[in-house]
Amino acid sequence: MCGIIGIVGKSPVTDRIIESLKRLEYRGYDSAGVAVQTGGKVERRRAQGKIRALEAVLADSPLTATVGIGHTRWATHGVPSERNAHPQTGGRVTLVHNGIIENFAELKAELQKAGRTFESETDTEVIAQLIDSCLDAGQAPLAAFKSALDRLTGAYALAVLIEGEDNFIMGARRGSPLVVGTGEGEMFLGSDALAVGPFTNKVTYLEEGDYVAIDHDSARIFDEHGAPVERPMKVVSASAALVEKGNYRHFMEKEIHDQPEGCQHTISAYIDAVAGRTAVPGGVDFAALERIQIVACGTSYIAGVIGKYLIERLADLPVDVEIASEFRYREPALRPGALAIAMSQSGETADTLAALRHCKARGMKTAAVVNAQESTMAREVDVVWPIHCGPEIGVASTKAFTAQVSVLIAIAVAAARARGRIDEAEEQRVVKVLLGAPRLIAESIGLEDAVREIAVDIAKARDVLYLGRGPMSALALEGALKLKEISYIHAEGYAAGELKHGPIALVDELTPVIILAPFDSYFEKSASNMSEVIARGGQVVFITDPEGARHAPEGAKVVMTAPASDPLISTLVMAAPIQLLAYHVAVLKGADVDQPRNLAKSVTVE
Repeated sequence: MCGIIGIVGKSPVTDRIIESLKRLEYRGYDSAGVAVQTGGKVERRRAQGKIRALEAVLADSPLTATVGIGHTRWATHGVPSERNAHPQTGGRVTLVHNGIIENFAELKAELQKAGRTFESETDTEVIAQLIDSCLDAGQAPLAAFKSALDRLTGAYALAVLIEGEDNFIMGARRGSPLVVGTGEGEMFLGSDALAVGPFTNKVTYLEEGDYVAIDHDSARIFDEHGAPVERPMKVVSASAALVEKGNYRHFMEKEIHDQPEGCQHTISAYIDAVAGRTAVPGGVDFAALERIQIVACGTSYIAGVIGKYLIERLADLPVDVEIASEFRYREPALRPGALAIAMSQSGETADTLAALRHCKARGMKTAAVVNAQESTMAREVDVVWPIHCGPEIGVASTKAFTAQVSVLIAIAVAAARARGRIDEAEEQRVVKVLLGAPRLIAESIGLEDAVREIAVDIAKARDVLYLGRGPMSALALEGALKLKEISYIHAEGYAAGELKHGPIALVDELTPVIILAPFDSYFEKSASNMSEVIARGGQVVFITDPEGARHAPEGAKVVMTAPASDPLISTLVMAAPIQLLAYHVAVLKGADVDQPRNLAKSVTVE
């Protein structure tokens, strides 16, 4: 969620870069920096803290140039500091970067072995050094850029300056957004339309895997295979500001596609990637806890159920999850030795707030997993765990859901380490797994064309069943909730083991059954449930991973293959297809996707 701006301009750019960075402050950041190309040289200025600290540095040591890049950084690899602030430099290459490079350690070791030295702890410097090494090998700038991109594993948006290459900026995106702005004799790169908004309303949205070279008059865009491509230019209203839909029809669609970047932002707040440790703020002593009580409503409740599976399995810490509207009226047995966690995107959900206050009155320590850090819940709890996913406009929660689950995964790992259930080596392994989640979510979103085809048949149904086991049983609940709330089709989610205890009576040739079954310890049982449904004429959509697809029983109407993932993050990876399915069914039915009937974004009354 860091901010990027790049300008190839006709007039000095430093003040304009600062103006753009100020518009991007809402994305969250802990340092900022600017680099400019002048007289064949690249100069940079950086500062820890707010943009005003960078402005003070620039006042003491000005930069004057017509080509430059700027960045607001949210720390992922390396603590917030001037040394780790962007832009980062390696040899002749200076760049800014949003995202996480998963294989940075291996690349860094290789580059160090070749004699390169590093100044920062960041994964970003590795990219700069890698591009520079390709330049040293005799490659032209664009070829060197493409060679480096081909070696990166992870999610990124980049803006790159090369010393000696005046009036020229390169950019690329994978898993993090990047746009091109077209002006009069000027061109721009930005992390979103808001970044380039002060300078132009003509915006081109790069697609996944694209890279680009801009100069004063043009943008040369290439796809992930290196083939030249054209992307449509759109005129963007300057008043759209934070709620710009970009290249999407609806906010919900945009927010589904925002999830790789949102997940990256969330995860980076809860791990120390360099040390390979979790870094959950708030000082909760997980080792001393007797249990955790999660209270929430709707999608937040379902996220809490996923958290229960993971926390209990990893940390051996009992977790209860309850619908907040029921919780305080049933006179629950509460003890001070438990931690109460309220979960709410808005932090204002009336039932959840009331349940939280009930726990607090019984002497329990309290925490809130919220998106709105100034909300009532955030002000009233002992510990705030923000989800950091940025504004969510669509009523049907998507990126807030995956961000909430991301926070709970980090909590599960931290609790497991504190309680001695995993050792340092295992903690480092699972941190690496978490770092890979944004890339895998982006790959999962790549199933959209296949989902769109399935949606044609689902849109004709009156009833739909979702089945899953383990954490996937909770994701089945979420899939059903999404479909019913925006398409108005009746849908139910069940634990697949309950199939023979009633729901199988609903199976017929007119009722699609969506089974979520990655190849994990539950797979054999899930495959058996699939066979039971097929034997009774059910139309199965089997959502799995490559190994699951190889072992799937015959007879499914559709087998959809999401990327393989560790069970720790499989719900994050499998969420996108079910969100996209609900979205495309609703579009086909002509429903109001962003504002479904009878629903509100924040439920502030009982």
